[in-house]
Amino acid sequence: MLRAPWGRPRGSERDAEDARAVHLMVAAPDGTALAVGRLHRLDDVTGQIRYMAVAPHARGRGLGRRMLFALEDRARTLGLRRLVLDAREAAAGFYLRHGYRALGEGHVLFGTIRHLRMEKLLAPEART
Repeated sequence: MLRAPWGRPRGSERDAEDARAVHLMVAAPDGTALAVGRLHRLDDVTGQIRYMAVAPHARGRGLGRRMLFALEDRARTLGLRRLVLDAREAAAGFYLRHGYRALGEGHVLFGTIRHLRMEKLLAPEART
């Protein structure tokens, strides 16, 4: 979902944290991925959300919100109190609406996709 539009092969999203990370997926009845996301621990209190995406044909159904809440719930279960992520500029509004704040500019992927570094402090049982 994230790499194919840029001509990147399946598996190019893997990194050194992949084996230790929590991977979540919402699938259609036929098993096709509709939404995906990953959470990994950075330190004792901080986790990072990466590779979160909703398939273009499945957008507008609340799957992104459900995925984000599920990742946040898993972070709380792991005892994490802070989440960080690098949001594509086009997706930053989504994260702002869900309680994240922009920390500043992030990386530029493939030389053209600008990102914002964002964070959210997690309350034990709260959702925004």
